[in-house]
Amino acid sequence: MKSITIITRNSKLAMWQALHVKQLLQDLYPELEVLISGITTEGDRILDQSLEKIGGKGLFIKELEYQLLARNADIAVHSLKDLPANLPREFELAAILKREDAHDAFVSNQYKSLDEMPIASVVGSSSARRVAILKQHYPQLQIKLLRGNLQTRLAKLDNNEYDAIILAVAGLKRLGLQERITQTLADDKFIPAIGQGALAIEIKAGASKLKKLLAPLNDKNSAVVVGAEREMGRYLNASCNIPLAGFARIVDNQLKLSALLVDVNANVYLTAEVSGAPEDYLSIGKACAEQLIKQGAAEIVQRLSAANHR
Repeated sequence: MKSITIITRNSKLAMWQALHVKQLLQDLYPELEVLISGITTEGDRILDQSLEKIGGKGLFIKELEYQLLARNADIAVHSLKDLPANLPREFELAAILKREDAHDAFVSNQYKSLDEMPIASVVGSSSARRVAILKQHYPQLQIKLLRGNLQTRLAKLDNNEYDAIILAVAGLKRLGLQERITQTLADDKFIPAIGQGALAIEIKAGASKLKKLLAPLNDKNSAVVVGAEREMGRYLNASCNIPLAGFARIVDNQLKLSALLVDVNANVYLTAEVSGAPEDYLSIGKACAEQLIKQGAAEIVQRLSAANHR
């Protein structure tokens, strides 16, 4: 292959991600021409409604996948947390890059921590998972929808539309905005989203030459931990729009996976935790899902999926 085209969203963060992959590829293959094509997706255009109401994170993904099918691009670079655990059969993941910090960040110009915020302070988030965790641990705070790219969200905070906002540490770090992080939220309370902090390269299924070319970009440790998280989500058949958290890490050669599934309206919070050998990451993901299912997860997923499709 002499040339590769990367398709990406036009946001500053998505463009950073594409440029990062371009640099990695050019370091590996100096002769390879790497082009970047940016588009604005429907998810980027509709900013006055929550993602759950307008079709979920798939709105960021489908248009990129269409460009792959139409042969307008060879690879798509995604934040892995935006990708469903069950990919359409026309596509596959060719590489998962080394994971950045997976935690959530508390960002505020007024307060040092969530615990310090007065009653009825306004916190911004667009994530069903973050909203559910805030409602569980900080019921005294007001939660207000926050959509838009990273710069838009920070501008809304700086314009005093919010007292604080919750963002991903990874995105802030990638754009050199780590000084905006007021507090990194502990993962025992704020369990990260499945795949948070990891970038994935998606290709058309069966593109074997391309897959081989991209293989050196795959980070084995990151692929194992997010593989456990995604297997848990896949087994539950949970879409990206459901308040499901899953976070795996390898400590002392053991893979530990923690999960949280929430039905906010019914005030139901299910948790599970499974450990095992890293090479058994798929079994660990499945065992974690089964723990949740024993507590009633299947009914919750079904109910929330039906509500999102109304």
